[in-house]
Amino acid sequence: MNLPAEIITSLAAMGLIADDAPVEAERLTGGVSSDIWKVTASDRTFCVKRAMAQLAVKDEWFAPVERNRYEQLWYATAAARVPGVAPAVLAADDAAMFFVMEFLDPADHRLWKAELMAGRVDGAFAANVGGKLAAIHAATAGDAEIAAAFQTGPLFEALRLEPYLRATGVRHPTLAVRLNALADRTAATRLALVHGDVSPKNIMIGPTNEPVILDAECAWYGDPAFDLAFCVNHLLLKTLAAPQAGDALLAAFDAFCDAYRAGLDWEPVADLESRAASLLPGLLLARIDGKSPVEYVTDDATRERVRRVAIPLIESAPATLDAVRQAWTKETTG
Repeated sequence: MNLPAEIITSLAAMGLIADDAPVEAERLTGGVSSDIWKVTASDRTFCVKRAMAQLAVKDEWFAPVERNRYEQLWYATAAARVPGVAPAVLAADDAAMFFVMEFLDPADHRLWKAELMAGRVDGAFAANVGGKLAAIHAATAGDAEIAAAFQTGPLFEALRLEPYLRATGVRHPTLAVRLNALADRTAATRLALVHGDVSPKNIMIGPTNEPVILDAECAWYGDPAFDLAFCVNHLLLKTLAAPQAGDALLAAFDAFCDAYRAGLDWEPVADLESRAASLLPGLLLARIDGKSPVEYVTDDATRERVRRVAIPLIESAPATLDAVRQAWTKETTG
């Protein structure tokens, strides 16, 4: 597949490709919000990522392409404070809204989602991710310079709060007030640098079992509880896709949360956990009835199981993540 001509021109101007060198480009799949290519030119391989204005999902979903520059900035900021946690950015063209980053070879970088879906669950790696996430939040908490650089509330609203919580409230009118209140509280909480899409599909397992976090298009200076809830939500939902690994996934949930709590030093643990715990059932329901449902829950009976857990918890606003885990375990193992 050929790269768009304007990208080739820009890459040549950046010195990443020679005018007379052959260029091979392969479109990479798996995302819904950006065009991503693996590019090989001469003896060099890298990735090019360009944000799309309309996301590739069933429901209509638009988002500003300016998010591309904040993704680059998240990588640079996170890696400077927690080395190795993000890929290196090689170059960028903010006018064309694309950037170039290092290519992580699948020969020595496994996708965490693929491992979990296959039932290969490593609790130590889950703890490592939780610890690294807390380290990013701790290293950026209360930093006025970073807060000023990531004034991306409207982007976070368009990419996360509206399509997940508010859209789910439209489909569940009796929950709309509570879901909108969760969204409003999240939007108003500005404590640390947030990734916004900490999902197993965006986390690579590096050669030394270290996580590399990708796809920071939702980057925002806001509520770190969102990152925590967003990731552990996937560990619960994966029990539906890989029931044979259910116990291991729940243990990974515990390991992730424990490691995150151990690194939390910018506010009382109970304060952040209560926000994450009340967000978690809203996100569970959003991955069934929001604008970005998980692809592996395909039958109505399973969707109803998720609703039976999520809806009462949204109404009761649990204060601990363990309360959500227990309700999930009771439903999915009963």
